[in-house]
Amino acid sequence: MPERDIRLWGDPVLRSRCEAVTVFDDSVEALAVDLVDTARPEGRAAVAAPQIGVGLRAFGYDLDGRTGYVINPEIVEVGGELRDIEEGCLSVPGLFFPTPRYEFARVRGVDAQNRPVEIEGREVFAQMLQHEVGHLDGQVYIQTLPTERRREAMKAIRSADWFLSRNA
Repeated sequence: MPERDIRLWGDPVLRSRCEAVTVFDDSVEALAVDLVDTARPEGRAAVAAPQIGVGLRAFGYDLDGRTGYVINPEIVEVGGELRDIEEGCLSVPGLFFPTPRYEFARVRGVDAQNRPVEIEGREVFAQMLQHEVGHLDGQVYIQTLPTERRREAMKAIRSADWFLSRNA
């Protein structure tokens, strides 16, 4: 399947809580493939369904030698220290800010055939899990930043070329 275009900050689909997948048919399998294919290019780690314009609870990843997807994911455990980790997002290109994330995360969901899936990770993989589930809850990481950093991020977004060209 082809790599899909990424929706950018300001697109309403990024601010909406995604619906659970309830029908498991060929379209769910196709979505899973598209998510993984879109996450694969160099410099990417993962992509959530709303980032490609789909309001369903699903994300795909290709990070640290691990590739896959999760449908209807929920974070079931976080742990370790809450640290500020440099983070970026395909929907906010070129901008990176220290973001509070736990060192460990575990996610449960299902695959495209509605079979249970559980994945967990530490460090960068845990960061990715928290980031992607946030997208499915209608949050872009910028919204999770402490107030002063969020102001700095919003100022950077408003002056970014990709934002200015869309709003000209």
